[in-house]
Amino acid sequence: MNRLKDSRSQVRQVLLATLVLNLLVVVLKTAVGLWTGSLSLLADAIHSVTDSANNVLGLITNQLASPYPDRYYPYGHQKYEAIGALGVTAFLGIACFEISQTAIERFWAGGESVSMSETALWIMLGVLLVNIGVAFYERQVGLRLRSNILVADAHHTMSDVWITIAVLGGLIGVWLGWQWLDVVMAFPVAILVFKSGWDVLRDNLPWLVDEMAIAPESIHSTVMPVPGVLNCHSIASRGLLGRQVFIDMHLIVEPCDITAAHEITDHVEAVLSEKYGPVRTTIHLEPLDRQSSQISY
Repeated sequence: MNRLKDSRSQVRQVLLATLVLNLLVVVLKTAVGLWTGSLSLLADAIHSVTDSANNVLGLITNQLASPYPDRYYPYGHQKYEAIGALGVTAFLGIACFEISQTAIERFWAGGESVSMSETALWIMLGVLLVNIGVAFYERQVGLRLRSNILVADAHHTMSDVWITIAVLGGLIGVWLGWQWLDVVMAFPVAILVFKSGWDVLRDNLPWLVDEMAIAPESIHSTVMPVPGVLNCHSIASRGLLGRQVFIDMHLIVEPCDITAAHEITDHVEAVLSEKYGPVRTTIHLEPLDRQSSQISY
């Protein structure tokens, strides 16, 4: 079995760095919102608070999500990271609701008077660039480390980018005298936030409910060429490809003595690890008369 990859320390460093930047963004948005009297900007600042909350949630789940098994968690603790990603989904859902509600209220109220200046717009542009940098950095590192919580948090930060763009566009419209633009831009932003939450849920739910990690036909085609293997059936897999996959199978081998059969199963495990990354394989040896054409369950 391949050595498990414990990248938690690297993930933790990214989360701490983004937490500091997200707190800076919250302070700047709040300050500009109070300065200009922009309710949409203050609402955006409230939404940005969820970015910081996500980072704190990520740090907690990162500390718990050890890939190494122990007495009480024989399959490791990595699903804590998926639970953290679902927490991000919940925050995105709340943000979507708040944006939609605020936009409807402002629409019926006919807009609010906002005092806008070039300085405020430049500050918001700087905040936007910080958000974009954080989102792309988190996503890049998350994909490299195969960290669900970083990728999920990058989705959330990207939703904050779109919200900031919409708010900035609305503020520019207010500056030019188009009060209605601030409200109109809020509705597509709510849709984008909802889509981000759906993407995070779609990526993590299969892992939590033990959906098939590798097609049994692919495992069968990998195992059968191993010398000494006569039949491979009843194959099942779960986990996260590239991080940790658990494979179960029934195997029939040519030798009858235990030592030779054990060597073949070791070879099978090595081949699977080489192709799919960290795997933990459970092989049930059967006699010749138990051969089956039923590859999977």
